[in-house]
Amino acid sequence: MISSQVIKTSIEELHGITKVDLCVFDVDGMVVTSTFDAKSVATVIVTDFAASPADSQVIGKDHLLKIRDEGELVYILVARGSNDEAYMIGKIAVCQIQNLIIAYKERFDRNNFFQNLLLDNLLLVDIYNRAKKLHIEAAVPRVVVIAETKVEKDGTASELLSGLFSNKSGDYITAVDESNVILIKSLEEGEGYETVEQVAQTIVDMMNTEAMLNVRVAYGTIVGELKDVSKSYKEAKMALDVGKIFYVEKKVNAYNTLGIGRLIYQLPINLCKIFIEEIFGDNVPLDLDEETLNTINKFFENNLNVSETSRQLFVHRNTLVYRIEKLEKSTGLDIRTFDDALTFKIALMVVNYMKYLDTLEY
Repeated sequence: MISSQVIKTSIEELHGITKVDLCVFDVDGMVVTSTFDAKSVATVIVTDFAASPADSQVIGKDHLLKIRDEGELVYILVARGSNDEAYMIGKIAVCQIQNLIIAYKERFDRNNFFQNLLLDNLLLVDIYNRAKKLHIEAAVPRVVVIAETKVEKDGTASELLSGLFSNKSGDYITAVDESNVILIKSLEEGEGYETVEQVAQTIVDMMNTEAMLNVRVAYGTIVGELKDVSKSYKEAKMALDVGKIFYVEKKVNAYNTLGIGRLIYQLPINLCKIFIEEIFGDNVPLDLDEETLNTINKFFENNLNVSETSRQLFVHRNTLVYRIEKLEKSTGLDIRTFDDALTFKIALMVVNYMKYLDTLEY
């Protein structure tokens, strides 16, 4: 809550300008600050007014007004004067104090601090000054973990994470939109990416079993300074997008394991189109059937080994060869050779990326 000294300074300055006497009580009728003898206002009058549904009331020369914070009553203001000017000055005082409360919360609230930190809305000097006031250590290894929940309507995901990770241990839960919950995870000495991977997998398992939420989780690189948390956040966001495009089967994606997918994700769309046209011409494999895709993926998983792939697919070796040759006729690439297999793998990822960009346009 805003300090009484801040309210006192504001009330005294307003009184000095307008010459209207003002007094601020808390909801229990205790005086916070006053420019006149507050004993002349009975405590019972203040408490009765606090309990009433009215936002303002006039008793004799005193204009009583309520000061709220996000709808909750926090103070009662009394403006003393027999004319409408006192009432208007009282209204101005109420607005000023309410704005001070908002400014105070924005300045010192941890959630607001971390949101602005993630979004790069803070100057370097402000990061460390505010972190000191909020008792947040600056030089601690941290990593940002994002859990995509589609739409976080009822706060279920946030509550689950808050129960699992505590502010006391240096972990913070926040959000910058309604579809993602963000964990800023503090790491102990000796903890690394293996620990972070376990944390991410735990989040997936917990969300699935306890909240029946089908989430995707991604995390950035570990940073050693508070100022670099936004970097880890941007990396986690990229890992989330890249995972949805290229690694659909994975529920957890780490920025430092994205491989070629991260490279393709950063390519301009025009360059992608030129590359695909050079490889396939007019025969771009936009919609390969599930059987063909499964065959290709399994073939790549087995390092282009025909015998092992046919065994795992439960098909005859000749059937597999037939499928590969059929693909070669339609694309001009023989994936039994390393160069063509590499080209086809990259081209297929580029095609998926282009299809993803098309969905964003509509």
